[in-house]
Amino acid sequence: MRRRRMAAMKAVHEQNNMGLQISSKDKDQTHLHRSSSLVLVEKIDGLIRVYKDGHVERPQIVPCVGSSLAPDLGVTCGDIIIDKYTNVWARVYVPRKKQQQQEKLPLLVYFHGGGFCVGSASWICYHDFLAKLAASVNCVVVSVNYRLAPENPLPAAYDDGVVALGWLRKQQFAGGGGGEWWTERCDFSRVCLAGDSAGANIAYNVAVRVATPPLPLRGLVLIQPFFGGEARTDSEKYMVQPPRSALTLAASDTYWRLSLPAGADRDHPWCNPAGELPAARVGVLVCVSEMDILRDRNLEFCERLRNNYTKGGGGGGGGGGRKVEQVVSKGVGHAFQILDKSPLSQTRVLELISHINNFIISTCM
Repeated sequence: MRRRRMAAMKAVHEQNNMGLQISSKDKDQTHLHRSSSLVLVEKIDGLIRVYKDGHVERPQIVPCVGSSLAPDLGVTCGDIIIDKYTNVWARVYVPRKKQQQQEKLPLLVYFHGGGFCVGSASWICYHDFLAKLAASVNCVVVSVNYRLAPENPLPAAYDDGVVALGWLRKQQFAGGGGGEWWTERCDFSRVCLAGDSAGANIAYNVAVRVATPPLPLRGLVLIQPFFGGEARTDSEKYMVQPPRSALTLAASDTYWRLSLPAGADRDHPWCNPAGELPAARVGVLVCVSEMDILRDRNLEFCERLRNNYTKGGGGGGGGGGRKVEQVVSKGVGHAFQILDKSPLSQTRVLELISHINNFIISTCM
């Protein structure tokens, strides 16, 4: 009897051990699966982490805010849906009517920066800057929140820009649907595309892609446009960047790896354009920062545009009366207008806004 009991206990003990072994093996396999899926393949410290399984993390390094603004700024703001299927939306800034003011205002369609991979129209730095821009320039600003790479590599952001223009055209003729609060202030015959960094790249490529723009484009405002190339420029090689620079060469290369189509290098025309002219032959303002690693590439881009305008019969750097202008902000770096709060930077922001204002007056009035 005792022998039977001992044999039964031994069998149970062996089964339990077997179960423990199986369970341990399963745990090891699960751990290995999780470990393989958590292999980090790309990162930019504090901004984005991309894993082998496609998972993407974007720490909220910049706060996102709602559309409210201080009343004394004199700007009304609200969010609107452009495409519910792709979740593309925009934040609209409309200067309030001044006394006895009847005329409609130019429309500035803006694309935020962030290397195509990070950023939002709701980031507080863009919210503050674009509200100030709308108030100072006295124009309606539509800030487009486009899809981001690497989940949506290029040309997704360009496609979203084109869709946004088509959507704006529909609003021009909608005459209702709750859009009157901002559309009634817009002069849809005076439209400029604008953006900073990757957003400037988007504005340029949208203008190039649309053979017949849905709305009459008058100008492009390109602030520190994000371009690249396999061959390095002097500013990319030798410009010394502070520890917390908004754009380093390593970060730039990572953004391009994440956003360009598979197999493309930095000589792809979306990254390294030949200065192809927008179909509308619009005026172009390129805003360059002296301490930006993109400085030399931005200046080369301006020269290519001027040469192509001249070949197109414009003469003097302008085609059909249009021109290419460049301004260089001294002593400041990439994205100074949204990220740098130093006294020098704030002075340069006011100068930048003044340049944009003069350009819009000259192209849209």
